[in-house]
Amino acid sequence: MRVDIWSDVVCPFCYIGKKRLERVAKEMELDLEIHWHSFQLDAKSPSSYNVPTTELIAKKYGRSIEEMEQMQTQIAAMAAEEGIDFQWRKTKAGNSFNAHRVIHLAQSKGLGNKAKEAFFYAYMTEGLAIGERETVEEIASRIGLDNGEVEDMLNSDEFAEFVKYDEDLARDQLKVTGVPFFVFDQRVALAGAQPAHVFKEVIEKTLSSKDTTIDTSSEKNKAQCNDDQCDVK
Repeated sequence: MRVDIWSDVVCPFCYIGKKRLERVAKEMELDLEIHWHSFQLDAKSPSSYNVPTTELIAKKYGRSIEEMEQMQTQIAAMAAEEGIDFQWRKTKAGNSFNAHRVIHLAQSKGLGNKAKEAFFYAYMTEGLAIGERETVEEIASRIGLDNGEVEDMLNSDEFAEFVKYDEDLARDQLKVTGVPFFVFDQRVALAGAQPAHVFKEVIEKTLSSKDTTIDTSSEKNKAQCNDDQCDVK
């Protein structure tokens, strides 16, 4: 089954959603053909910041630092259930544009899933500065990309149009307002890091209804991030 996923590498719900989908697919003994798509939550951010990430997102979302710390603790608990060690106190926010370009490069070589996992892990668990070029190059080398090819790409505008196309398609045509956002079999959409049973139900319905579009708008547990907030619902 083909699954198109819009996400950002700095979005914890995107990592949680990825793990839940993979777990369900494994339990169902289902092979997934995953296509990763770019969705920057803050395309105007600099490569790095000199203040803690929690302080940044508190200011962005108009919340207190205490509220954001409580939310981050909740997300970390959700992540732990999926085997993710979300070290939110260590995260270093930054522009994810080059990370998305590397993921597109990797995807062109059949390494898209490996690249996405590597960037999620580097940001969420290792606390690496995801927006800094040396970090991006390091992660690219981990997944087996040629150093010279990566350097040439980062020195150019290569794959920039892929990032823009993904974001324009999401916002203008699919009306995506937050990530993660999943499209199954190019016709069934599901928003948020839904519980595992919801992924299973949607996959089963998709497999049994080959020629119809399924309405999943009633699914309310939309744990996701968007331009205005990042929250557990």
